Amino acid sequence: MDNSCYTYFKIDGNFDPDEVTALLGLTPEKIWKIGELRRGGRSRFDFAHWEIGRCTEYDVEVTHQMEKTLSVLQDKIPLLNRFRAEHDVTFFLEIVPSVYPENNSPCLAPSLAVIDFCHATRTRLDIDLYVHASEKE
Repeated sequence: MDNSCYTYFKIDGNFDPDEVTALLGLTPEKIWKIGELRRGGRSRFDFAHWEIGRCTEYDVEVTHQMEKTLSVLQDKIPLLNRFRAEHDVTFFLEIVPSVYPENNSPCLAPSLAVIDFCHATRTRLDIDLYVHASEKE
């Protein structure tokens, strides 16, 4: 198997996802509202979620995927900051690599452009690393 990675930007918290969509003028790839049923229908979400910029085009330099994810938001920094100041929300840049020991490891270091965006918007980096057993085992 080959290594892979995907990245995306998300907002989680106590807010109405439709407000973010209207404010930014962007169509999210995934949302849910507080109180909606979770998959399986056994419980409800106690926080809202708004997601955009999913990039699945793997690059061993994962910063290229991070930059592509954030590219749709670069001119929205003042709007994001206003929304964050007015609502109980947290911004995340999610990085989800899946690696196999026999392959070259991806470089997960963010570029200065990514760091600048995250600092300007108080966006947290969240890396969910999945290491799989070797194919030979």
